[in-house]
Parts: sequence; structure tokens; C-alpha cells
Amino acid sequence: MNPDALSAALLAVIAPLVEARRVGASDGLTAADFPVERPKNRDHGDWASNAALKLSKQVGANPRELAAEIADALGAADGIASVEVAGPGFINIRLDAAAAGALAKTIVEAGAAFGSNRSQDGNSINLEFVSANPTGPMHIGHTRWAALGDAIARLLLASGATLVREFYINDAGAQMERFGRSVLAAIKGEPTPEDGYPGAYIDELAARVKTAEPGILDLPEDEQVTVARDRGYEFQLGDLQASLVKFNVHFDVWFSERTLHAAGEDGAPSLVDEAVDRLREQGHVFDQEGAVWVRTTDFGDDKDRVIRRSNGEYTYFAADAAYYLNKGDRGFAHKIYLLGADHHGYVHRLKALAGAAGDDPEKDIEVLIGQLVSVNGARLSKRAGNIIELDDLRDWLGTDALRYSLARYPADSPLTLDPEILRKRTNDNPVFYVQYAHARTHNVARNAADSGVMRDAFAPELLDHETESALLGALQEFPRLVAFAAELREPHRVARYLEELASLYHRWYDSCRVTPLGDEEITDLHRTRLWLNDATGQVLRNGLDLLGVSAPERM
Repeated sequence: MNPDALSAALLAVIAPLVEARRVGASDGLTAADFPVERPKNRDHGDWASNAALKLSKQVGANPRELAAEIADALGAADGIASVEVAGPGFINIRLDAAAAGALAKTIVEAGAAFGSNRSQDGNSINLEFVSANPTGPMHIGHTRWAALGDAIARLLLASGATLVREFYINDAGAQMERFGRSVLAAIKGEPTPEDGYPGAYIDELAARVKTAEPGILDLPEDEQVTVARDRGYEFQLGDLQASLVKFNVHFDVWFSERTLHAAGEDGAPSLVDEAVDRLREQGHVFDQEGAVWVRTTDFGDDKDRVIRRSNGEYTYFAADAAYYLNKGDRGFAHKIYLLGADHHGYVHRLKALAGAAGDDPEKDIEVLIGQLVSVNGARLSKRAGNIIELDDLRDWLGTDALRYSLARYPADSPLTLDPEILRKRTNDNPVFYVQYAHARTHNVARNAADSGVMRDAFAPELLDHETESALLGALQEFPRLVAFAAELREPHRVARYLEELASLYHRWYDSCRVTPLGDEEITDLHRTRLWLNDATGQVLRNGLDLLGVSAPERM
């Protein structure tokens, strides 16, 4: 019996009890109104409910007396071993071993699908993250946004959302011209322009551009800059994409900012031009001193925003507006932006933009700000000179350790990673601890097969050891945990859950044998414990996959 089934059982006994006290009191009640929680003290049972406390005022009943009635009725339900009332009206529930143990087979048969849920059904989401400028390598901040953004995407997809991972390429504007002049200067062997991009990576790009375009210096000066910019951009973007793939992060859409400024077919207005007109139709655009403004203060922004200057040039806000509207045009009702710590000013701006576009700023857009991250002892990139590169971090610490550690903490908390711990193959290293538990489940299964123990019988009522009860209780929580983490956009909850599950598994491993000792006869207890072992391995594997971390079978 899983938590959802238990909530349904509570509803079945509560509805007639409250109806008997007051006609109509049960109208609208659903199983979701009666969630159960795992008690902190396992001596109190497998699950606990505060249903009586929640309903007592509504029906005019003493909470403890109502709890006693619920306990009496629930105790007769299938799969319930006992129900007790504690304190002012808490209900502690203990499942019988067969009902609790049945979960092991359910998990094994569900496989990779266990943990998936439909809590995000009907939600069409555009998740934009990383969005690094294509003028240089990705740094340590981008590394955190990549790990968090991809893990959030995996959680939402596992919870039934329709979702696209999107990378916004800032490939328009003055920074691209500076980039082009920097690459061209390196091709010519000249010093980096005063406002240009320094670093050995520029020299590397210059060599690649010169090989691809051997006649570049024979072109007119303005064409030289254009070719250096466009070819250098092509190579640098390819490097960014390759770095992310190696980090186990994949994007469905790479959206170029240039497309927002490009004229449509037959001279049609650009998306940026259209954006101004569309916002004006919503009634939130006004003209002042030759410039075009959006009245974003109507939606909580600290000041109104210029969208087109008096000289006719568009501001960055214009591209933001066109991009936001384009996401809606592509069918995304909900837009999530994961931005870096230096983008706090964008929160009110983007929400105000949603309001000006006719959307609900509290419902249709979500802006998550990730805080800074540092690594003790990390060196600045030799190629870039002034940043810590993603590729260097991955080569140093490994993809698994880096992704797990970055996903293990809330996005809004500053983070310092300790490379000495992350490189250890001991229980001090959280990712090793979880991966080792997974590898141990496979080792147990291999040893069981060698001893002749197979999953050819299943007697869940035999799983009555206290460590088995605790392990099964944690396994039951996984689907609900995935849904909760998806709703809150908090992958760190999965990491902490996996560590708890690994701890419970290790305790079970120390207390309960799957393979018989010596000449001991193989029994259904051994066979059933193999189901539990394999179920635990499956959940560890599914959880690690949600974080983009591998689940090795041997360590």
C-alpha cells in the first residue's frame, strides 16, 4: 500500500464519519486532502495523519475523539496492521508486512518508470537556462546553472510536463562585434583591442578561422571583421555545445537572438518590431521625448522601461520582449528562466513584461536566481585567463561528482565545493556513498545468482525485519518526492533522499541476508529479499538519473 492508496483509504472512512456529524461536510473532500507523512520516530508506525486535527473545527468535534473513530474504522481496512491515536489527535498507522512488502515487486516490475507521476500533466513549459554568451568558454557559474537546469527539466518531465530545454544564444549586439575584432586581431598578430576579449582561446579560434578562411586577410577590412566574427562564433558555439554534452546536459532548442532582429519574408517586420506593436495593443506602451516606453511599473517594476530609443535603436528590453512573446507563440503557457546571481534586476523586469504582454506574472512566468559557487583550490583557466572553465572542472572532479554536488544544494544558497572530498572514494563523499549503495545492490544480485537465489517466488509478508520496514517506507516515498521536488524546482531534495535511502539500505544489508550461509537451504525469504534488494537498486538508479548522474554496477 503506497501513500496515495493510504490517503484514499482515509477518505473512505472519514467521509461517512464527518457526514454523520454534519450533512454536506464531506462535499468536495478528496484523497489529496489527507496526505500521510512518515513519522520521524519509526516506533510510531509507518505513516501518520493529522486528518482529525484538520477536520475537527469543520465538523464541531473533539479532535482526539474524532481521531479514535477514524482509527477504529481504518484499522479494519485491508493491509492495515494497527492504528493508534497519539497526542491531541494524531493518527499513527502501521501496515501489515504483506501490504508494505508488496511494493518491492511493484518497483522491480515498473523499472525505470517507477517514480514517474502525472502531477504536472497539462503544463507546457519552456525552461531556459545557461544561455552563456558565445564569445568565450563557459565558467563555473554556468556549470551550476547547467546542472540545476537539467535536473529541474528531468524532474518536470518525470512528472508529466510537456517541456523544452532552451539555450538562448546572445549572438547579437556590441559584444559580438568586439568578439569579431578580437579574433581578427589575433589572426593579424596584433594586440587584443582595448575593449576586446583576451585569452589563449581567442588565439585558438583565430588559428581555426584562418585555416577555414585562408583568404580572410585579402578581404576588405569590414568584411574581415564579419568573417572573423561569424566563423569564430560558429567554432565557439560548437565548443560550448560539446562541453555541455560531455557534462550530460542536452538542449532541445538553441535559440539565436539574431532571429529576433531579422526581417521577415518580403520585408515583413522583425519579431522585435512586432513586439512593440503587440505590447502597444495591450495598452501598456507610451511615447515620450521621441522614445517608446513600456509602463512596467503597472506590474511592480521599479521603473518604466525604454523599448526603443529616440534614435530608433532598440534596447535589450526589446529583445527580451520579443523573445518572451515568441515563447508564447510556440505554445508555452509557462516560462521558466534560470538566471545567474548577477541578474536579480531581471526578476521584476521579466514579470512586468509578462503582465504587459497580457499574461499573469504570478502564474505564467517564473524567474529562478542561482547563487554563486566556488571550488577550493580551483585555478583560473589557462585558456581564458580570468575564469574557471567548465571543461577544467569536469576533467578535475568528474561529471558525476560535479553534477551531484551542484544539485545537492538549493539554487539560492551560495556554495563552496571541497575537491578533496569530491575526489575521495569513501562515505564522506555523498555521490560515492549513493553510487556505492547502487553498486552494492548489483553485487548482492550477482552473489545471489551464483548461489542459486532467483526471483521465482515472492512472499512479501516475510519482510518483517525492522530494517525492512524502514527501507520499504523510504521506497514508498519516491514518487511523491519526485512530484514535490518538481513542483518546488528543487533537485536537492532528490539528492538528500538518495542519501537517506542509501543509509537505510546499508543498514538492511548488515542485518538481512539475501544469500544463504554455507549449506543453509534457500527459502522464500531469500528470494523475497532479492526482490527488495533489486527494488532498492532500481530506485537509486532512477533517482541518480533525475540528477544526470550515472549509476555504476561495480565500484
